[in-house]
Amino acid sequence: MRKPVTITTAAVLIGCFSALAMTWNGAASQDVFATNTPSAQSGLAFATNTPDSRIVEDDATLPPTPTLTPSLTPTFTLTPTFTPTITASPTQTPSPTATPNGPRIYPDGVNPLTGQPYPSDEARERRNLIIKISNFPPQVRPQSGLNQADVVWEYEVEGGVTRFAAIFRSQMPSHVGPVRSGRLLDLELAPMYEALLAYSGASEPVQDLLLGQPWSLNVISPSIGDNCREAGFCRFPGVNMAFEHTLYADTSVIWDRATRRGVNTGYRARGFAFSEEPDANGTPVNDIYLNWYGQTDARWQYDPATTHYVRFTEGVAHYDRLDGDQVWTDNLVVIEVPHEDRPDLFEAESRSASQQINLWDTGRAYLFRDGQWYTGLWRRRDREPGTALELLYSNGAPMMMEPGRTWVSVVRWLGDVVTDTVYADVPATSTVRAATYTATPSPTAGPSQTPEATLNPTVTLHP
Repeated sequence: MRKPVTITTAAVLIGCFSALAMTWNGAASQDVFATNTPSAQSGLAFATNTPDSRIVEDDATLPPTPTLTPSLTPTFTLTPTFTPTITASPTQTPSPTATPNGPRIYPDGVNPLTGQPYPSDEARERRNLIIKISNFPPQVRPQSGLNQADVVWEYEVEGGVTRFAAIFRSQMPSHVGPVRSGRLLDLELAPMYEALLAYSGASEPVQDLLLGQPWSLNVISPSIGDNCREAGFCRFPGVNMAFEHTLYADTSVIWDRATRRGVNTGYRARGFAFSEEPDANGTPVNDIYLNWYGQTDARWQYDPATTHYVRFTEGVAHYDRLDGDQVWTDNLVVIEVPHEDRPDLFEAESRSASQQINLWDTGRAYLFRDGQWYTGLWRRRDREPGTALELLYSNGAPMMMEPGRTWVSVVRWLGDVVTDTVYADVPATSTVRAATYTATPSPTAGPSQTPEATLNPTVTLHP
């Protein structure tokens, strides 16, 4: 018969009295106990404060109960702090590893466009939506819906005139525009973000290219018959506003159109990396000026109270008509990308060659966040769907953006970007302009139901 021998706390306490002599039937024991330390001489190993569950022989082989013969009287008193406490080993409860927030892996439920949780299940399940928005002539300002986009791309279309490609996912504004035509760069942006692409029309060569893509079902446009009632492209005439600048889009109707077409799938687009803490070694900058050498410039100023950058265009505060706020962003990204004229793809509306912006491979980049300026590289790893723009330092580490909204400005040369710690004197002008802009979240003008496909206006952008 085998019985367990249990080493009790009392036995451990006995080991604390180094002056006590322990004998087994008057003979010296072969096992020597050092306080809280297993003996190297003993065949038994004792873990402090832990019961021993090993099996020994039956009663016939057990030694008699020991007789304790104290040689000294202890003079110390045990205090309650001596009470044994069992603490789990750190190796038994490893700390979970935090999920990276980009550039390729994101926590579950986080929007890769913003690095923030989706505000709703609907936002998570719907597809990224790109809407082309006019920025010229100045009469189109203030536009509607820019502040509701997760990401806005600004790029040259011709002669220094810029256009916006606003990407929506988190929010669903009902009045976005004015909506304008597609361009060659949209052939890169749409697959990068696996997005729906909404625009008013395009030159025939560009239209043929867009509709010849394997993702052509993602194109939603009046130029292919998507009208006001079925797709949300409606006309809102304005005073002294040319007809081509009166088209606005309702994102909820566009997403519904995509659902009925079977293409409203909530794909992710990977590339941005986010962190609440800015990277070290940034350069303080409060004022950023960009000049597209022709008709358009932009100035962004850092607002420490909101940690936002607010926009001025051509020396005037730039507002969003939908919410009445100055156009703002959390991150301003400026990338240098080669531009090429494509006279074979003539733009009828501007009477000039199309601009091919070579948004592949890599180039120089600036990142502005939290009043700091960082320099690095942009990289588009490949041209596969869902592989969006990455921002990297020269050693390959990702540039960490602030979780929130991002504005990407594409320029020919970073030399066109001027930075300063001193704020340019434009707030006084913005105060005057702010009084003239009134938010109109619910447009009152009656929309036209005429599809854009039946209208082919030609406008000259340059005098």
